[in-house]
Amino acid sequence: MRTNDLMLGGVYLLMAAMLVLGSLMARREPAAKLFTMALAWVAIFAAGFVLFTFRDDFGWVAQRLRAEATREPVQQGRQIRIPMAIDGHFWVDGRVNGQRVKFLVDSGATMTTIGHDTAGRIGIEVSPTPDQMVRTGNGIIKVSSGRADSLQIGTIARRDFAVHVADDDLNVLGMNFLSSLDRWGVEGRWLVLVP
Repeated sequence: MRTNDLMLGGVYLLMAAMLVLGSLMARREPAAKLFTMALAWVAIFAAGFVLFTFRDDFGWVAQRLRAEATREPVQQGRQIRIPMAIDGHFWVDGRVNGQRVKFLVDSGATMTTIGHDTAGRIGIEVSPTPDQMVRTGNGIIKVSSGRADSLQIGTIARRDFAVHVADDDLNVLGMNFLSSLDRWGVEGRWLVLVP
């Protein structure tokens, strides 16, 4: 298989060279002009070769541009691909109890945590008083326990999902969601989630 690929590549290059040389030899031009024209033809064939080689990747470019513009994850088969934001983090719009909630994806957080105001807006029942202390990157905070009827990221949905509720207004998608997936990881500037 590899030999066939090399032969096809060699045939392509030979045909391109013959076409360029044939067209230049038929002209009666000064050497400098012929050399310039030869470089132009080489550039044209090189650009064609690059476009042909990366033809499958242009779909990713379009998806990346759409993801950057809309901040929506990209669905590819079973995978959900979330683009890295300009701040170097992965942000994703999810739905909790059918309401839109923006999450910071944080593999360092044990539990998915939502802000107290967000919990009230989306109808999550919260324990009356903070009942746990958790260590965060900003120190130890008190959190309340709660449960979301549903949490959805793209096409990945979880029911009766345990969350922490904090006074902070930052919503964090934690390891209790990530560990429920078959696979997740970072590939270049994409976070890939596989349900």
